[in-house]
Amino acid sequence: MTRLTICVVALAVVIAGTVVAGAGVRAVNRGSQLIAAAERGDVQAVKSALNAGAAIEARDAEKRTALMAAVQKNNLEVARVLIAAGADVNAKDAIEDSPYLLAGARYLDILRLTLAHGADLKSANRYGGTALIPASERGHVETVRTLIAAGVDIDHVNNLGWTALLEAVILGHGGPQHIEIVRLLIGAGANVNLADRDGVTPRQHARKRGYREIERLLAAADGR
Repeated sequence: MTRLTICVVALAVVIAGTVVAGAGVRAVNRGSQLIAAAERGDVQAVKSALNAGAAIEARDAEKRTALMAAVQKNNLEVARVLIAAGADVNAKDAIEDSPYLLAGARYLDILRLTLAHGADLKSANRYGGTALIPASERGHVETVRTLIAAGVDIDHVNNLGWTALLEAVILGHGGPQHIEIVRLLIGAGANVNLADRDGVTPRQHARKRGYREIERLLAAADGR
């Protein structure tokens, strides 16, 4: 091989590497643009980024996808566009949240979208809880009703040793929303005597906190 040939080959390798590197940078930039557009709720910019070839599952420094960024801001229309385009509703970020799990804790309309597009009912957050547990704790009645209808495990136990029923009692305020959630969980077959790690049952927690109506519901369901 002549010196000229070697030089030509080396130049070709450098050019090819530069082209590949440039393509990689452009792909990263498109992904970043997609996530930023999703976060600010810009539907047209999201569509433009997708049409330009942005990877729908591109991640940012927090491992968020565009869909995760949209859900965090409750950008429903953006979430609708991304899910319709095939975004993974179960893709977890750096703190083990996913679009489905976060929507289950906060945003009912987006939750319904995720449930219609492959939400993993068994997936758990960083606390080891399914979407039903934070929804019960926060008093989101319709979300709890929706998750029960979807078939989520009623008696799943999180890393604290608590079920949705226990969290509704322990972390709830005993008002109308939490009373209704306890009623829904009992109606769905929750084990009313599944105690926490200290052996304290939901009814005992309700009695301790003075939640008389919740205690009455649990007693009527043979809670000890």
